[in-house]
Amino acid sequence: SGAIPKIMHYIGEEKPIYCSKLGKKNLEAHIGKDKYNFNVVKNKEELNIGSKTLSFLETRMLHWPDSMFTYSKEDRLLFSSDAFGQHYSGWAAYDDQMNQEELMRHAKKYYANILLPFSGLIKKLMADIEEMKLEIDTICPDHGVIFRKDPGKMIAAYKEWSESKPAKKAVIIYDSMWESTRKMAETIAEAISSKEIPVLCMNTRKCHRSEIMTEVMDAGAVLFGSPTLNNNIFPALSDIITYMKGLKPKNKIGAAFGSYGWSGEAVAMLNKTMEDMGFEIIDPGLKVLYVPEDSDLEKCMELGNKIVQHLEN
Repeated sequence: SGAIPKIMHYIGEEKPIYCSKLGKKNLEAHIGKDKYNFNVVKNKEELNIGSKTLSFLETRMLHWPDSMFTYSKEDRLLFSSDAFGQHYSGWAAYDDQMNQEELMRHAKKYYANILLPFSGLIKKLMADIEEMKLEIDTICPDHGVIFRKDPGKMIAAYKEWSESKPAKKAVIIYDSMWESTRKMAETIAEAISSKEIPVLCMNTRKCHRSEIMTEVMDAGAVLFGSPTLNNNIFPALSDIITYMKGLKPKNKIGAAFGSYGWSGEAVAMLNKTMEDMGFEIIDPGLKVLYVPEDSDLEKCMELGNKIVQHLEN
């Protein structure tokens, strides 16, 4: 939209610009009020432009207040704004030119890090698309690849992701100063894996926050492990938690663990954080003084087994 002044300079500033109600408000704030011929289109309104009939579907907060779908009836083509997009730019322009596993990975990562807080709105949007009986051959998002082979695959994925149903899967997010918390994390992961439950151990200084959130999105269990530093959670883990809070993941069980040398507040603070995010805390937490001994690692195994029991119930 930053190119609008340049475009209007060439085609004529009196030409109509069609946008949503909030689109008009935001465009006027950016490029000037009463400067252009803004025309507000309403939700589910149709516009005949000669050889094409366009219909509009408001998609507020997906993920901007002014977002709107535009559907070309004759082409069975949906311009989907930010929905169904990916943060992807490569040689492939279309879905059938990409490895499908890689494509869905990018799509899931985008949903987990951008659209997850708006899952309730997306669930309603999917119902609106069904109600309008849109026949869609092609989906063109604002960014990412164009879906021309199987657009229904992305619609089905969004329906599934918007339900926020947890999978039998655990993600262990941790950091470690002197390897003690790492040993605890890996022992817990070993216990979970031994029961054939998928589990990922993700070190906060080696895994980007967006990758962590992609795995957290559909995980049934999320565990946090942190040493205590200056009476607090380790800084790299605090970064992830702050980011995760804003994305509002739902339907998780959780537990905390960590080693300490002096006071050991991190586990209690992690419990409070999980409570604030709406996690179901299934264990009071596991603290180990300095280096875990065999008896401590046995407790880690027990915590892992406890996670498995909750995931299987």
